[in-house]
Parts: sequence; C-alpha cells; structure tokens
Amino acid sequence: MPIILTDKNFEEEIKKADKLVLVDFFATWCEPCSMLAPILDEVAEDMTGQIILAKANLDDIPITAQKFKVERIPTVVLFKNGEPAGGFVGLRQADEIKKWLNEEIGKKAKPVPEEDDEEKIKEMKNRFSEYAKSQGFRLNPDEKTVDRIIKGLLANEKKHGSQYCPCRRVTGDKEQDKKIICPCVYHKDEIAKDGKCFCGLFVK
Repeated sequence: MPIILTDKNFEEEIKKADKLVLVDFFATWCEPCSMLAPILDEVAEDMTGQIILAKANLDDIPITAQKFKVERIPTVVLFKNGEPAGGFVGLRQADEIKKWLNEEIGKKAKPVPEEDDEEKIKEMKNRFSEYAKSQGFRLNPDEKTVDRIIKGLLANEKKHGSQYCPCRRVTGDKEQDKKIICPCVYHKDEIAKDGKCFCGLFVK
C-alpha cells in the first residue's frame, strides 16, 4: 500500500525511508492523475524492494506542494536519501517510468569529497555564516545538516553549473533556476514564517 503523505508527516516519512521514494502529487478532480495512479501502482508492485510509492493529495499537502513548486499535476518527484533526485510532470507509461527509475537506482553513490572540496566546504561555511549574520539570522548550528546541504550545493554545481539549492527541483531553464541559487530568493520569507529556510541552512 502506498504511504499517504500530508504536510504534517511529509518530512518524517521521506527522511526515514530506506529506499527511493516516488511521490505522486495529485488531485481527485484531475483526470490525468486518475490515469497515472494505476500505472504508478503497477510500477511500485513490479519494483517492490527497490522503491516506495507515496501519494500526496494537494488538498492535504498544500504547504509542501508550494515549497516544491508543484504547479501542474500530476507531478511525480523521486526522493533519494531524503532529497529530491528528479521527477516528471504529466502522464507517462509504465515502461518509461521503470526505465527512468532503474537508471536512478543504477547511479553510483556520490563520491567522498576530494581535498579541494573540503577546503571549499570550509570557505562556504564561513561565507554563509557571515552572510547570515549580516541579514539578522544565523547558520544552522547543526554542523551535519550544514555539511550535507553544502555538499548538495557542490554536487549541483558539478552537475548543473551553479550552486542550486539541493532541496528544490532544477528545471533546466537557466532564467527560472536563478531563483534557487543559494541563497535562494525564497529563504528570507521562509525564515520569517517558519524560523528556518526550507532546506534548513539558515535559521532565526
């Protein structure tokens, strides 16, 4: 049975999963969503032990959907190690989805940062800390969280050419994606509202 996600349990369910999590953002009134649902059920059944299917009804998860910029449905987002690793919008066939998922499963784990990366991580931590102080908030005191986020930024820099927030989807539209280069355009509003930015790099 798929996991049912809400704004309250989303983060906990995604982070505790020991497999890839395929999240289906849908609405009951959406016809393509209704057509995609049994296809995802079939994929999940065929790939039992490799992925976990989760359902996110927009009526129950408006805050999370907004944070992940779910603007059209159905939107499917794949989470790996608690972070978004890709996704698609619209109707897809089972074979196409399974091929994509197998490619994601086959990807090698991220390499241990090289020595140059370690130096860059230190430099970025200092830079982000100074930036936070200048804006009236602070860097997250949890060093493991900060290190994880910065490594995600460096991974995106290597893959996409810029330090895009690892907690947001990179669309491939350079102009649109400028908004999610860290510090992203959303972080100040999120800190004011929630006490931290979405990825947790900055806190009040």
